[in-house]
Amino acid sequence: QVQLVESGGGLVQAGGSLRLSCAGSGRTFSNYAMAWFRRAAGKEREWVAAISWNGGSRYYGDAVKGRFTISRDNAKNTVFLQMNSLKIEDTAVYYCAADRSGSGVPSLESTFAFWGQGTQVTVSS
Repeated sequence: QVQLVESGGGLVQAGGSLRLSCAGSGRTFSNYAMAWFRRAAGKEREWVAAISWNGGSRYYGDAVKGRFTISRDNAKNTVFLQMNSLKIEDTAVYYCAADRSGSGVPSLESTFAFWGQGTQVTVSS
């Protein structure tokens, strides 16, 4: 199993940047594919980005493509989400998630068995 803790959320003006971090426990963190999802108030959880166990493959949702970058540092058991050119509609609670199998569809919630508690990102005008 892996435990996940997100950090780095906060309040930022539109057009600004934030970097989220997701720290994972355990010696096998590098075996997990990872993803970021988000949930805006009153909406369903939305997939944001995913990365393979070694960082060789990265995937992005259409809403964030070209603005967000997912990366990982397996030596530090950490996954990052660099968010640039933030928009008001990016306001949400952001969650990281881990998939041990590495064979699931990276954009589906059901692929990921382990979830963090989330970190709030608020983008103001």
